[in-house]
Amino acid sequence: MESPESAYVSSPEVPPKRSSPPRSPTSDFMEKSTYIRFLVSNAAAGSVIGKGGSTINDFQSQSGARIQLSRNHEFFPGTSDRIIMISGATNEIIKAMELILAKLLSEMHTEDGDEADPRSKVRLIVPNSSCGGIIGKGGSTIKSFIEDSQASIKISPQDNNYLGLTDRLVTLMGSLEEQMRAIDLILSKLTEDPHYTQFMNAPFSYAAAYNSMNYGPNGAGGKFQNNKEDRSNSVTIGVADEHIGLVVGRGGRNIMDISQASGARIKISDRGDFMSGTTDRKVTITGSQRAIRAAESMIMQKVASASER
Repeated sequence: MESPESAYVSSPEVPPKRSSPPRSPTSDFMEKSTYIRFLVSNAAAGSVIGKGGSTINDFQSQSGARIQLSRNHEFFPGTSDRIIMISGATNEIIKAMELILAKLLSEMHTEDGDEADPRSKVRLIVPNSSCGGIIGKGGSTIKSFIEDSQASIKISPQDNNYLGLTDRLVTLMGSLEEQMRAIDLILSKLTEDPHYTQFMNAPFSYAAAYNSMNYGPNGAGGKFQNNKEDRSNSVTIGVADEHIGLVVGRGGRNIMDISQASGARIKISDRGDFMSGTTDRKVTITGSQRAIRAAESMIMQKVASASER
């Protein structure tokens, strides 16, 4: 039986009641639905959820935002940290973020006593395609954000060790006030990017795939058994006809990489053979359940990166 902590991975589907109207009704920007993702340790995730989900529910009702977490042991590739996604209007996200960071900071101070460093670290997850907007021409935007917020802001280089990973980490270091100002500036910039919101629908897809595969550095996937029992699962998903080329890759390179890394067999229907009632081609994935999950996630990442262009 799952503990309440591991089972409570997301807020209810019903949007939380808004406890207060947006602070500034003057701009559409405040009302525009967007999101932010960041990393927390497994212990911190439990603290954000609270007993029986009490803390996460309280934060949702106070902020009006929706707060979701990746499942227990579903980590961001290359880390042992879980992912939190907050979605809603910008001011709701900022309020929820402040509630979460203030709670984590107060607990850190309780544990460390007077030794606690008032400057803490938060790592945001940002799609690679949106990082250019934060950096700006010759680094001008990121410099202005650092000057304005007084926080340290560092963007990680793209990690090519994980096939299909299209996100980078943006590390903010500073006091709670400095971090919140930096988050406000970064979120405003991200929300200007029309492609940014496309990633909202699959916030944790790679988390499940990479961790179920025990992904190692340099794209070395976990070993998969080849016995009959393990290979009997089969799933068919639909991919838009115009995106099939990107999934297949030049000379079948991409699909071979996905198949090799996941351990699944992948078959694509012929031209004109669509999922019923759509113009989506059938992509049939066969293998163990974790191999299927991994392959499906990598295929969806390819499709998402196509939508960015």
